[in-house]
Amino acid sequence: MSWHPQYRSSKFRHVYGKAASKDKCYDCVPITRNVHDNHFCAVNPSFIAVVTECAGGGAFLVIPIKQTGKLDPHYPKVCGHKGNVLDIKWNPFNDFVIASCSEDATVKIWDIPNQLLKRNITTPKKELLGHARRVGLIEWHPTADNILFSSGYDYKIMIWNLDVKDTILSKPVKILDTHKDVVLSMSFNTDGSLLATACRDRKIRVIDPRAGTVLQEGSYKSHRVNKVLFLGNMKKLFSTGTSCWNNRQIALWDQNDLSVPLLEEDLDGSSGLLFPIYDSDTHMLYVVGKGDGNIRYYEISPEKPYLNYLMEYRSHSPQKGIG
Repeated sequence: MSWHPQYRSSKFRHVYGKAASKDKCYDCVPITRNVHDNHFCAVNPSFIAVVTECAGGGAFLVIPIKQTGKLDPHYPKVCGHKGNVLDIKWNPFNDFVIASCSEDATVKIWDIPNQLLKRNITTPKKELLGHARRVGLIEWHPTADNILFSSGYDYKIMIWNLDVKDTILSKPVKILDTHKDVVLSMSFNTDGSLLATACRDRKIRVIDPRAGTVLQEGSYKSHRVNKVLFLGNMKKLFSTGTSCWNNRQIALWDQNDLSVPLLEEDLDGSSGLLFPIYDSDTHMLYVVGKGDGNIRYYEISPEKPYLNYLMEYRSHSPQKGIG
């Protein structure tokens, strides 16, 4: 009879969060009041971008990472959308290119200059006109440069190739028409060969974007899914959502079998969404509550129990977005 100790050694047992001092924060940023369930900010090694409140149309701010402190009220914006901006994402291959999508049913690609903005940027590098209704999500392909996925309230996911010379594109390379309702979340695996989606019809799907076919589809009656995330190349999916009793819930899935989750856990009774973010280098997973000040973090391991709770960061100020 072998004896196994109950504890496990972790490299990250003592990870803890700490709010930055005031001089290292970005102050007086007019964050959007929109209630759309999205990140509302995006960050890369050079810039932080934040969707902002503005009259007539949609805009976002792009601030160099080093430019902390109080923001000038007349700081230039990136504005060219006729409706609220719903999602912004930096190009993973180019720190000076960002995509935005909006309630005006367009997706726009912007070039951000290397120096401080002197005036508003109003002309996009490219404009993608394909969706019939507002566009709620965009996602860059992780390994193919200049390939962008957009998902709209017309229930379609469109794949765009931005390597063409035209500035206005109205024909996507491919349309994934596999959803019967609004797509709430999209996530790629590490090499971009699979796309996972969470849909308002409560189903999680794993799609082969090249073929446009659904490889796996799962809906589990006790888990209403909101956000889904590929855990790097672990062949697992992580989802956040709510239980039948409206508790906030997390679940872990095998990407090849979505019939029953590997693990399901109720967290609390708050009503805000949970945003998951995964760092594949450290195998750390962060679950951020919208509308509360909690960030829980876990370590992911390939064998059971898969998900190891580490710590929780708590703040009194409610979170609106995450990057």
